Amino acid sequence: MIKTFLNKILHLIRNKYFLSFLVFMIWIAIFDQHNLLDRIKTHRHLIQLRKDTLFYHNKIKANHTLIRELKTSDQNLEKFAREQYLMKAPDEDVFVILKKSEIEKEDKVR
Repeated sequence: MIKTFLNKILHLIRNKYFLSFLVFMIWIAIFDQHNLLDRIKTHRHLIQLRKDTLFYHNKIKANHTLIRELKTSDQNLEKFAREQYLMKAPDEDVFVILKKSEIEKEDKVR
């Protein structure tokens, strides 16, 4: 049984059409200008770029709403300046209390 199976495989390998097809597939997969390996890398890069695009579009929307809030009210502007830039009035003291997750985020940014 194994011998007949090996004979069939040998007969298939000796077939010139099968050999030409096999050489063609190897050429397309590895050596061609638009080979499969490069296409896979390019596709992964495209997926990452689409994720980045979505992330930055959401970030832009959030910044537009923040700018709109800051332009509409002086209280929002003062609150933003105090929270983000730790600004204070001359006669007051500011104590900054950070959560553990915020400290880790700051460490990653630096």
